Formats: sequence, C-alpha cells, structure tokens
Amino acid sequence: MKRKLAEIAHSRAGDKGNTLVLSLFPFDKKDFDTLVDQVTAEKVKIHFSEQIKGEITRHILPELQGLLFTCENALSTGVTTSLALDSHGKSLSFALLELEVETNN
Repeated sequence: MKRKLAEIAHSRAGDKGNTLVLSLFPFDKKDFDTLVDQVTAEKVKIHFSEQIKGEITRHILPELQGLLFTCENALSTGVTTSLALDSHGKSLSFALLELEVETNN
C-alpha cells in the first residue's frame, strides 16, 4: 500500500548558511526499516529537484531510529542573504512528508 510519509513519520528542519538539514523519524519503530529502505538520498533529491540544487547526503541513525539528510545549496544563498519566502527551509520538512513509500500495513 502506498502511503505518504506524513502517515508514518515526522520531520524537522534546521539550517546553517545555505545548508539545510532534514530529519525523519517514524512514529512507530516498526516503520524504521521502511524509511531506511525507501527514503534514499536519490529519492529525496528527485522530490526536491526544484528547491535543492546541491548534493544530498543521507545519514542513518540506528540508535535514534531516524534518518538525517544534509542538503547543500538548498536555501538560495543562506538565511541572511536570501530573498526566498522560507529562507530557513522549515516548510521543506513538511514537503518531505509528502513523499510516498510502499508499506506492508
């Protein structure tokens, strides 16, 4: 069954200059393996192809049951110099949750 990430996980965003950091944590630990298997850096890069122009690196945090994505060249030059409406990238954490994954339940 296809489901949006918003149904099984939550996300937070942070920033430093022109780099955005997105975290992804399942509501239920049983969904962690689904996130690891299906939410790859490549899939996130495609999902954000219009917003994120640089590399995306995925970090798996097994002890925390979460994923962390470091997104370069993501905030239109950075918070203090950008004319972007969301220069901190906070809305991109919600946009990440629109990504669909295949689940067993």
